[in-house]
Amino acid sequence: MANIEIYTSPLCGYCHAAKKLLNQKKAKFSETNVALSPSKKAEMIQRANGGRTVPQIFIDGKHIGGCDELYALDRSGKLDPLLAA
Repeated sequence: MANIEIYTSPLCGYCHAAKKLLNQKKAKFSETNVALSPSKKAEMIQRANGGRTVPQIFIDGKHIGGCDELYALDRSGKLDPLLAA
């Protein structure tokens, strides 16, 4: 199973949608709430090549993007192989 990391904030609808898709896929992920820690937000921005919005999603250390990119991977059939890696 892939190592999935997702940076979120509590009031973000896109974060909830991304987590919903991952849960539907029965994918385990670690979640970091950037609203609670400015240092984690800075870490997220650096890892996401300047991406400041949440969610920011990483699968096996590779930056996937946000919720829209996650759903696009699913629609194209590319998400399941990444999750199975």
